[in-house]
Amino acid sequence: MRTRQLGNSDLHLTRVGLGAWAIGGGDWAYGWGPQDDRQSIDGIHRALDLGINWIDTAAVYGLGHSEEVVARALAGRRDKVMVATKCGLPWREGSRAVRPSLAAESIRREAENSLRRLKLDVIDLYQIHWPSPARQIEEAWATIARLVQEGKVRHAGVSNFSVEQMRTAQAIYPIASLQPPYSMIDRAVEEEILPFCAKNGIGVVAYSPMQSGLLTGAFDHERLDRLAPGDWRRKDSAFREPVFSRALELVDRLKLVAARADRTVAQLAITWVLRRPEVTAAIVGVRRPQQVEETAAAADSELSGAELEEVDRILLEVAVPQPMPLR
Repeated sequence: MRTRQLGNSDLHLTRVGLGAWAIGGGDWAYGWGPQDDRQSIDGIHRALDLGINWIDTAAVYGLGHSEEVVARALAGRRDKVMVATKCGLPWREGSRAVRPSLAAESIRREAENSLRRLKLDVIDLYQIHWPSPARQIEEAWATIARLVQEGKVRHAGVSNFSVEQMRTAQAIYPIASLQPPYSMIDRAVEEEILPFCAKNGIGVVAYSPMQSGLLTGAFDHERLDRLAPGDWRRKDSAFREPVFSRALELVDRLKLVAARADRTVAQLAITWVLRRPEVTAAIVGVRRPQQVEETAAAADSELSGAELEEVDRILLEVAVPQPMPLR
């Protein structure tokens, strides 16, 4: 599986990486409903067998559970995978209430806890999850820079940052990567953020290229009603009107494009995100091995000029409303 260099770092990522959000389970505000840990571990193992060489998680996913599952899956295979995780959304022991904090003491405590849960000596890529509170960005970024100097973190990245927020961080310490949402439905990064990253040598790791499953062809109105009670997508604007019905219309049009090249709509959605030269790689979620087998195939796929023109025409004609940002 081909790799790309992540910005100016020495990390070379496969064009598709594994996202560990859903495997945290559903018992927190942004969970995906019940999840079988054995299925999660089997999914991670299958991804590694297929050649995927990095996994992205976060402390807050399942309030630590995702990191613990990742550690179990990587036992004896640590040398085959780069691990990225995130900080900035801590919770108190015994409580499920998450309160954003970028205070130095909080960031350091989160890093130590992530190293413990992941059973790592060093985190390959440590990212600020959300730029909130904004007044603490400089404090948090300086703390992560010190963690790099101490050998606990290899590279520092950010997630969901604006251009101005990246400028603030870049003045303190180099940013290895940005992790923004990017899909056929959510294209907000194209105007300013992707060009800024390209100009400043910042790698881009796109999350939600399939718009949290909406761009897979698996959804209809009946399937939406069957989402688990604890699935955060029940409150996501992309899964509500007016976005949802227009997204289903888009998927129906994309199925024809995908089928002609013997692709699935999910593979088409991922490959479309990877068409941009600024995008180093895309994160795909895993809940069971079969999902990885489908999405991993997009890593070495390319869209022809004719396919790109057709997709662009469909995006203009269907014009799905921009979803509200996830917070």
